[in-house]
Amino acid sequence: MTEGAAKYIGGQAVIEGVMMRSSCGLSVAVRRPNGDIAVSDKPLVDRWESSRLWRLPGFRGVAALISSVSDGFSALRFSAEQQLDEAERKQEAQASTKGAFVVSTLIALLVFIALPQLMTAGAASFMGTELAVQDWRFHLITGGFKLLLLAGYLCLIGQIPDVRRVFQYHGAEHKTIYAYEQGFELTVDNVQRQSKLHPRCGTTFLIVVIVISIVLGSLATPLLLPGAQGVSGQLLTLALRLALLPIVAGMSYELQRWLARQPDSGLLGVLLWPGYAFQLITTREPDDTQVEIAIAAMQTAIWRETVGREVPEGEPLVFRGFEAFNKALPSLRPLAAAA
Repeated sequence: MTEGAAKYIGGQAVIEGVMMRSSCGLSVAVRRPNGDIAVSDKPLVDRWESSRLWRLPGFRGVAALISSVSDGFSALRFSAEQQLDEAERKQEAQASTKGAFVVSTLIALLVFIALPQLMTAGAASFMGTELAVQDWRFHLITGGFKLLLLAGYLCLIGQIPDVRRVFQYHGAEHKTIYAYEQGFELTVDNVQRQSKLHPRCGTTFLIVVIVISIVLGSLATPLLLPGAQGVSGQLLTLALRLALLPIVAGMSYELQRWLARQPDSGLLGVLLWPGYAFQLITTREPDDTQVEIAIAAMQTAIWRETVGREVPEGEPLVFRGFEAFNKALPSLRPLAAAA
């Protein structure tokens, strides 16, 4: 996720494609197996903008996280559909993916919240020491296990060829947003010269979340669970961690925004380096064809910013390559027939 001095446009890598989210639109460009480029674009109405509460610091981070997950899931589903033929697409449209999303979310909570806490308790028991859940060291070690699990998971899935390509599109997304933020013409050469590491990346956000959870857990547990111990204490601490997730998300969002405005400012810049280190795992150098897709998504997002939310969502457009897409700019809808 990224944000710049230009109009805010953030991004996410999907299957053989890139999603770009602007203030008033959501655009996804995907490379189909035959080389065509499928582009989906729709106006984006902020469901939270009418509420003053959800625009306040802290609350807006939770709202942004919910919106990002929802939009990302929608973009991911579209990108997956573009890898299917027409018959497979119709069959996929009839299948429900909500159940799989719920299951995957529960597994993520189990692996990255419950398991690190269990590992900390197990390590303390193995070493014959008592480490109370109120001890700040308990939360520090739990955070360390979270980082180890996250790094191991990312390195492991990065060996899968399809995931490695998603990581390349992730790099293409960052490079394209950097070029956009600096006002460069969006050409493949200009984009390829940019860095694939960005301070507002979702990977960096995860690291900030872990750091905030360590600090907040160290402060909240002694205050709210002063007498917690044993198995019941572990379960209560886990419940507290889950209850604090919205607060952790809100604080992490604000801290990351603040740090990203001054990534080269001495000590503040150093605080972003753990996130950059993890981005070395989740981003790979893209090839030119992948950069073309990121540019197509960005150009569509810029077009949406130009026309605003008044232009309704249309059917996805399919272009016979990057050159055909460029010919359709800057008026994608009127020139859709030329695709």
